[in-house]
Amino acid sequence: MLYKIAILVVRIITFFLFPLKAEGTENVPKDGAVIIAYNHTSNLDPVMAGITCPRQLTFMAKAELFKNKLFGGLIKRLGAFPINRGTGDIGAFKTALGIFKSGGAMLIFPEGGRVKEGQTRSAKPGVAMLATRGRVPVIPVHIKNGYRWMRTVTVVYGKPMELTEYYGKKLTQEETQALADSVLENIYAL
Repeated sequence: MLYKIAILVVRIITFFLFPLKAEGTENVPKDGAVIIAYNHTSNLDPVMAGITCPRQLTFMAKAELFKNKLFGGLIKRLGAFPINRGTGDIGAFKTALGIFKSGGAMLIFPEGGRVKEGQTRSAKPGVAMLATRGRVPVIPVHIKNGYRWMRTVTVVYGKPMELTEYYGKKLTQEETQALADSVLENIYAL
């Protein structure tokens, strides 16, 4: 319930700040486990993901955001769970796999952090590891045009990336990285 209320409030606020256009939302399956993978240029990206995606999202958030009990409690109630970045956080990985088992949709930023618009970075391997071990498709999504007063922000949802040929296979580190980079290339190509 809190998620739906938050989405409504944020939609009203963004209506007055900048026009928002979402394209390709029909590419998001109505049910079943899925990764929704976005580029990440701003702190507003998780908000844009939440108000444009036709499904309720869960998402990993850096553990530092949970240090403030009020803010941490709020984002937890909105579907976030902590990840200790750069450590290979097994607990966060297991939480994500549990979300997939229950048929949830999870937001991931393959870059692992914010990257200025127009710049690129290698993907973190986690998106490929989760997609192949969780046996879920990946929907690449690109947020365009930044967040400037009265400038349209466009969120483009691409076609699902079905990675079924990799399910159940033990991938090398290089193969995992290449697969993660292909997800990010699909995002940038939108």
